[in-house]
Amino acid sequence: MLEISQRGQAMPVSPFRKLAPYAEAAKAQGKTVYHLNIGQPDIQTPPQLLEAVQRAHIGVLGYSHGAGTESYRRKLAAYYQRTGIPAQFEDVMVTTAGSEAILFAFLTCLNPGDELIVAEPFYGTYTAFAIAAGVKIVTVTAHIEDGFALPPLADFEAVISPRTKAILLCSPSNPTGYVYRRDELEALLGLCQKHDLYLLSDEAYREYCYDGATATSALSLPGSEQHVVVMDTISKRYSACGARIGALVTRNQQVWTAAFRFAQMRISPPGLGMLLGEAAAELPPSYFDETRAEYQARRDLTVRHLRAMPGVSCPVPGGAFYVIARLPVDDAQLFGQWLLEEFSHENQTLMLSPANGFYQTPGLGQQEVRLAYVLNQRDLEAAMVCLAEALKVYPGRVELAEVQLSEAHAS
Repeated sequence: MLEISQRGQAMPVSPFRKLAPYAEAAKAQGKTVYHLNIGQPDIQTPPQLLEAVQRAHIGVLGYSHGAGTESYRRKLAAYYQRTGIPAQFEDVMVTTAGSEAILFAFLTCLNPGDELIVAEPFYGTYTAFAIAAGVKIVTVTAHIEDGFALPPLADFEAVISPRTKAILLCSPSNPTGYVYRRDELEALLGLCQKHDLYLLSDEAYREYCYDGATATSALSLPGSEQHVVVMDTISKRYSACGARIGALVTRNQQVWTAAFRFAQMRISPPGLGMLLGEAAAELPPSYFDETRAEYQARRDLTVRHLRAMPGVSCPVPGGAFYVIARLPVDDAQLFGQWLLEEFSHENQTLMLSPANGFYQTPGLGQQEVRLAYVLNQRDLEAAMVCLAEALKVYPGRVELAEVQLSEAHAS
């Protein structure tokens, strides 16, 4: 009998798309569905990006260098330098979205059977990349009670084994919005230096930190040269998810060279996407002021509504555009399905991501959801009203002990 591979059988359903069939059915019934399940911003893609493609005189849309066009790599390096990251042109490899950068990092830095330490909850697709690369994810757990702050360093050290080859972080975090402080990053880098590990740093949301905070890149830390691999993308930074342009950035020449061999398998990254990327890299830093303020306003609206709902707990995210909330429900996945199948308020409902898909430890996240505050404030307000009304009538509502959020991360 023909069978698919063990990898194919183990590949999980996307945690932010698993309820999509129910959303499609709800729309077919005429309901308005507010999508808070996925990080697809409705912020306008900067017109300059699209104009760059429209103005291009392209006779033949051919292959580029496997690491991307030199012009884009140089402009991207200049962008990194403006943000305090000492990356040179030779350190930058253009990838087909941040997804490919993550996969290349796993394939380059770890062997099949090696272990990768990640704080949970984590970006659910890491699991898929780990399965594809034959890598085992080992978790330490962050908790909603302290705002999903970095777990104690001792927790990381306790799970280091002879098979451990890397620690993976995402800051600002998808799915929690937590922003790692510089001293926390330095501590993680010190642990990697002590145990001869790679530090893989997903920095897709670098520009979106709130309340005056800024993100620190792991590659900007002294002593990071051999240990740090940054995985990046323009998708969220410029609301250009469809461009599928990312980057792998490292000052470790051996890592870069090995990753480039993987890059040669797909010949080159998307040519039109790189034209968009070049235009994005030329935007002034002031571009982010307006979008950052808008996301912060959306965050404030979302958190204000959530905290006004009886039985709901959530920290205040410091960055990105996600919040994890604990709801007074028996099971967040069942609740999410019920929202789409059976509930509507003024013929409207919402789609969310059950948070158990962002944890690896069985049982965790069962009453938590990730909400992406990527919609305009009017639609976001309507979605929050729907959620509040749904919680009043959900038949699986349960009363939870109130979560005490630490002052350091609750406001």
